[in-house]
Amino acid sequence: MHHRYFILNKPYNMVSQFVSSHDVKLLGDIDFEFPEGTHAIGRLDKNSEGLLLLTTNTKITRLLFQGKQPHSRTYLVQVRHKMSEETADLLRKGIAISAQGGQPDYITQPCSVKILAQPSYTFSSGYILWPTVPNTWIEITLTEGKFHQVRKMVDAVHHGCKRLIRISIEDITLENMQPGEVVEIPEDVFFSKLKL
Repeated sequence: MHHRYFILNKPYNMVSQFVSSHDVKLLGDIDFEFPEGTHAIGRLDKNSEGLLLLTTNTKITRLLFQGKQPHSRTYLVQVRHKMSEETADLLRKGIAISAQGGQPDYITQPCSVKILAQPSYTFSSGYILWPTVPNTWIEITLTEGKFHQVRKMVDAVHHGCKRLIRISIEDITLENMQPGEVVEIPEDVFFSKLKL
């Protein structure tokens, strides 16, 4: 069977699914004719933005997120207050975050964290902080994806997350895609860039 592969710049305030019992913006609201059987690979919550992969191939989620080989994901994160290098270092080394279902706290794996003077990404939608509110942009690259992990990580160091944008998964990047824009890519390029 011939499968198809897509990159979407998921807009703010949209869920990562085609069907919901709730009154929310859905992937089907995007101005693009997805083939039958298309689904999102992994998810971004309603208030998160950026790179979302979609495919008709049901094996990709397991290969990408449940295989033995970890795969990197990079996020631009806007947090409240000015973040120090010392605080960023706590995130880099691994930090305790709450687990689901009353489980003991989870210690995150070491990751890359950069404090940015200004993000290189051009914004055109989403939640915007008032210019006078002290904030910091950071770039986080990690290879795990626990439930709301990035939000919980910055919260654990007392920097509330105001904006969360996934900009890459391995070598697939948003580049200059606008919110709501979809690009279809060939299967061989998809597998190569995701290192599958």
